[in-house]
Amino acid sequence: MAKFELKLPKMGESVAEATITSWLKDVGETIEADEAVLEIATDKVDSEVPSEVDGVLVEKLFEVDDVVQVGQTIAVIETEAEVSSQAEAPKQEEQTAPEEPKVAAEVAKTVTAAKTLVEPVASHGERFYSPLVRNIAQKEGISQAELDTVPGTGADGRVTKNDIKAYLANRGTQPAKEVTSKEADKTEQKSAPKEKPVSEPPKAQPAVVSGDDEIIEMTRMGKLIAKHMVDSVQTSAHVQSFIEADVTDIWNWRKKHKDAFKKREGENLTFTPIFMEAVAKALRDYPLMNISVQGDSIIKKKHINLGMAAALPDGNLIVPVIKDADQLNLLGMAKKVNDLANRARLGQLQPDEIQGGTYTVTNVGSFGSIMGTPIINQPQVGILALGAIRKVPAVIETPEGDFIGIRYKMFLSHSYDHRVVNGALGGQFVKAVKDYLEAWDMGRQI
Repeated sequence: MAKFELKLPKMGESVAEATITSWLKDVGETIEADEAVLEIATDKVDSEVPSEVDGVLVEKLFEVDDVVQVGQTIAVIETEAEVSSQAEAPKQEEQTAPEEPKVAAEVAKTVTAAKTLVEPVASHGERFYSPLVRNIAQKEGISQAELDTVPGTGADGRVTKNDIKAYLANRGTQPAKEVTSKEADKTEQKSAPKEKPVSEPPKAQPAVVSGDDEIIEMTRMGKLIAKHMVDSVQTSAHVQSFIEADVTDIWNWRKKHKDAFKKREGENLTFTPIFMEAVAKALRDYPLMNISVQGDSIIKKKHINLGMAAALPDGNLIVPVIKDADQLNLLGMAKKVNDLANRARLGQLQPDEIQGGTYTVTNVGSFGSIMGTPIINQPQVGILALGAIRKVPAVIETPEGDFIGIRYKMFLSHSYDHRVVNGALGGQFVKAVKDYLEAWDMGRQI
């Protein structure tokens, strides 16, 4: 019998790691080739990792909520098929095993007393700790306050297994001192300035729950979105500009061509690709809207990658990205929009397909809203909300005079980062989108 290493597969150029959300197979269970072994999550995309061989799962190298790097071995499968290499993970554990007792011996004297006093550590709003890190902290007598001071090198400052081991190695060389939450609080009070910080965020008031109320746990994606939205508001100075566009010609043109398009291409012709084409053209005219901020520097993006906010069946939101949108003709844009929207609803997007956006468009009109004030999708500096198309009476100017007529109109709501985008640029950009929509060629073919 040979042992096959199941590694975390490459999921896109910009995806370097994933979080294990659940194991679908237990140790000892039989696995068939192409059968899913575990589920992983990268940002907002959930996917499965299948086995490449038939066999039996003999070892799991990571637990749920652990963060795994692309290419790392996550499980070992015993198989009768021939494999090119033996499992590396067990060898690595054998090599590092002698070091662990050594580290434990170095710090044993300083933490023996603390082990009986330290409360179990846990993740909180400021920092996330994997089960492995929490177990090591509890075993080595590290308190919550002490763990919160350990520098992390993982994503978003997350403390990894190597981080806490490095900390323990250094900790053993320091004078023995029990670190408790009370002592940490006293130290913070002594070092804290007398003046109350001006930028201290307000604390959320606890909700009052009655016996008849239902408590619903937020999903993993819901928590990610909530954090992303709060971070964006705290990062960017949001400002909005609104403008109304007359899209009567677009309405009539689509009505004329949608049936033929459906028959020829087998897909629906929606308004979205038309709007996305207009936004891509406006970004080409105003490249300083296609930027991001990094410290005190502005990064001017070479590619125009449009994010397209899409609502999911569970009520959450995901933003697939149309890469190099300005290089697509209307037919190509329509096919790309339909493909991404359909696969988003089915949960079939690849991690790389939600990465690299430089500007985002959201259609609040699909739910009946006539306008909105969307939150910027970081690290971008702008987002455009498309309102519902309404049939309204309007003043129409002609050489013969003005008269009242029925027109199809919609509001465009532009949110932008006032740190780097002033009102003139923000207004000119959304005006350019309006001009492209109102200048629609009724004789255009698709």
